[in-house]
Amino acid sequence: MTEQTDRATDRANAYELEQGRGRRIVTTVIAVAGLVVCAIAGVFAEAPTLWGVLPIALYAVLCLLGMDLVIATVVSLVGGVLIARQTPAEFGELLGESMGDLVTTIGVIIMLGAGVGEVLRVTGVAHTIVRWVLRIAGERSQRAVLLGVMLSCLVLVTSLGTLAGALAISAPILLPVAARVGFTRSATAAMMFVGGCAGLALAPFAGSNVAIMEAAQVGYLTYLQYGAAPLAVLSLLVAMVLVPWIQRRSARTGDFYTDADLETEETEVPASAGRATAVFLLLLVATVAYATITAAGTSFPLLALPLLGIATGVAAGLPATEIARHIYRGAARLVSIFLLFWLLAALFLVIDHLKPYDVVLQIFGPQLQNSSGLGFAVAIALLGWVGVPGATAAQVVLLDQVFGDLATTVGLGAGAWVIVLLWASKADTYGPFPNANMVGAMGLARSTNLRSLLLTGWLVLIPASLMYAGILAVLS
Repeated sequence: MTEQTDRATDRANAYELEQGRGRRIVTTVIAVAGLVVCAIAGVFAEAPTLWGVLPIALYAVLCLLGMDLVIATVVSLVGGVLIARQTPAEFGELLGESMGDLVTTIGVIIMLGAGVGEVLRVTGVAHTIVRWVLRIAGERSQRAVLLGVMLSCLVLVTSLGTLAGALAISAPILLPVAARVGFTRSATAAMMFVGGCAGLALAPFAGSNVAIMEAAQVGYLTYLQYGAAPLAVLSLLVAMVLVPWIQRRSARTGDFYTDADLETEETEVPASAGRATAVFLLLLVATVAYATITAAGTSFPLLALPLLGIATGVAAGLPATEIARHIYRGAARLVSIFLLFWLLAALFLVIDHLKPYDVVLQIFGPQLQNSSGLGFAVAIALLGWVGVPGATAAQVVLLDQVFGDLATTVGLGAGAWVIVLLWASKADTYGPFPNANMVGAMGLARSTNLRSLLLTGWLVLIPASLMYAGILAVLS
């Protein structure tokens, strides 16, 4: 359950994108032409070869033009196989090998996270978490509600590891509270978005965060120290100033909630929800603590997530068959994501076989060894922000595979690499363009003011960039 999967978890394909007829024709032509070039290159290429960059370049172009990510991955994978001149038998072995790859494991983690999220929804745990946080923060003043809404979104997204899924659960509870103290729709959308994004950075079992910790070979506390915690704290502090400003501007236009906006279906919370919530939160803290103390690797969430779902279901009094059914149903919504990560793992294995980056290192190695660690870090973070499309966890793995050794060469430590990968994978959530998470938060808050939410993203993005640049300057 990662940020990039949140846009449509109820569809059969979570990565389905809308394309106009003209765009479809363009992407089809590029895909066919790319495969032809790959086939010709395969006649002459011998590893290590720079031709190995072609499938990644083709993948980037197709994704940026809006092709379905799974289809784009298939096209790029076939292109890599053509360059490597693999036989059908070797291709089959490659697909089998990729089943045990780190990228595929992350895909399974995402599916399991979706299954746990479904259990939290039906048992009322997610609803109860929001209520508890609001009760602690208070609901009488605008500033208390502002903090309560952001913390509710933060805690729920951190627990579920998904932005839109958590906000969809919390919105029916949060909107009436925000409306009662006079918040506008634009201000509510901003606070939900910022709080949710902060929680997404903190989520211990979110796919991209697991990938960052694995790539940098650090534990959760180190990941928090250098990467997620500074971003989460800065986001909340900026929002405490920014949201009241948005509130004043949008109030002048009458952007207040109407009775129709607040007509939501009543959610019946089971009597066992409080007990189940306590069990879930205690076990979540325990599993994160265990993973931190023992330095458990990427495979640990494969055990921790089902354990969280089962324990929560048992605490809620659900029979085993019901718990299994809810986990199956939640995970089944993200089968397309598992397929995507499996195919991406195969693509990365093909690229690794072609070894194009060995050639790059031979050419640019001396210059890189003498380059500034800060300059290298900023360049890779920017590359991930604007130039590496697709699933964010896979972005992290790709950037680490391509540039991880070079980062060591220029002297970047684990903490600096955490910052680089976190920013490369998460900065585009805040801008420069509208994205699915932004539009999702806006829609759930019943807002139509996209300009306001874009401004919110940018006003978090700019100080966060400066903050991380300062931290990198010290670490480098």
